[in-house]
Amino acid sequence: MSDPETKEVKLEIQLDEETAQGVYVNLAVVNHNDTEFILDFIFVQPQAPRAKVRSRVVTSPRHVKRLLLALQENLARFERTFGPIEPAVQRVDGAEGHYH
Repeated sequence: MSDPETKEVKLEIQLDEETAQGVYVNLAVVNHNDTEFILDFIFVQPQAPRAKVRSRVVTSPRHVKRLLLALQENLARFERTFGPIEPAVQRVDGAEGHYH
């Protein structure tokens, strides 16, 4: 049951041309402290000794939880449609929280 005092707010999300193109990444590095999560999205070229962060997202723990749930839900839908994805999680440089 919804609260009669609660008003639904419509959110208009704008997406500029450059952002709409997206960027390809194949590595994510996740770090956190007591108030925020930092997610670095990186493209690693095969056989290259260096990689570049393509995007950094800094967000709250509460939002990370919502993002995790949304990713789990969408991944489950994807696998129902296209079949299971075999995980290939590898630790990078042995540091806690660094995965790709």
